[in-house]
Amino acid sequence: MRKRPQRRTLSGVHPDALAPALPDGLVTRPLTTADAHAVFAVIAAAERHDIGTVEIEEADIVADWQRPSHDLGSSSVAVLDDDRLVAFAELVSSDRYDAAVLPDARGRGIGTWLAHWVRELARSRGSAIVGMPVPEGSAGDRLLTSLGYRIRWTSWVLRLDAGEEIADRPLPPGYRVREATAEEYPQTHTVVEDAFGEWSQRPRQSLEDFAAGVWQRPGFEPWHLQVVTWDPDTGEESRVVGVAFAWNVETDGVTDTYVDRLAVTADHRNRGLAQALLVTAFAEGRSRGATTSSLSTDSRTGALSLYRKVGMHPSSVWLHRAIDLVP
Repeated sequence: MRKRPQRRTLSGVHPDALAPALPDGLVTRPLTTADAHAVFAVIAAAERHDIGTVEIEEADIVADWQRPSHDLGSSSVAVLDDDRLVAFAELVSSDRYDAAVLPDARGRGIGTWLAHWVRELARSRGSAIVGMPVPEGSAGDRLLTSLGYRIRWTSWVLRLDAGEEIADRPLPPGYRVREATAEEYPQTHTVVEDAFGEWSQRPRQSLEDFAAGVWQRPGFEPWHLQVVTWDPDTGEESRVVGVAFAWNVETDGVTDTYVDRLAVTADHRNRGLAQALLVTAFAEGRSRGATTSSLSTDSRTGALSLYRKVGMHPSSVWLHRAIDLVP
């Protein structure tokens, strides 16, 4: 009989010390990079069960785990039934975690155990609050509600269905939409982080961590990163003032162009740049076989009405539920 992995102490938090206990027969260990596909399978099964479609890609997991600042071994736990990964949790940042349980493994207290494990790990690192996104009305939503988690913000996945298009909007003089050059990659980081820093409740991402999720993401192609540049016609070099990061993903035989990041500098907004970037990103995706398009936004950005105006509609609603940690 193959020897089962032993439970280990993770960042000073021993799984056996937490309440409630895991069901008999389950064991834990930290995640490793070799678990990327198994974690993808757990999340995909949970999403298909909860919202009827799969939003995650394995490349998302690999990109996140390859961030130089991320220590996967000390920030994660895998729950196994024999050699089968049935659940996991990962503290992604000081106040955000991801977790999922296979649908056929639910109802056994695993999710409750994971929630306790994450809370203790976050507390041990000095976090005042910790939470995660869950589909509205899902088992995860009900569980976290019962554990006292509150809604911190709401997110929506918005789609543009097959056959629908966003109306083109000509750019003002001096602006141009095109693929980013490698020399402009650091500028895209600045534009995105400056814009996201206006509303997101997270530390500024380093250039190295940003690169891990963008041009170092598995499968990256130059067309994925579109920019708007501005030439002030004063002899100065043009600079990046808008960014869209998008790629194609196939799910259940449908190819979709997903826009992961969209940002425009504060001093160049209300000129149609974001709409032009969306039109370009979606057109590039369609030219490579996509029939639908999608993106996500949340209540902190105030951008939901903008996307509705260009014809996109919500396909799923996610609640970021969080709990305050008492020392």
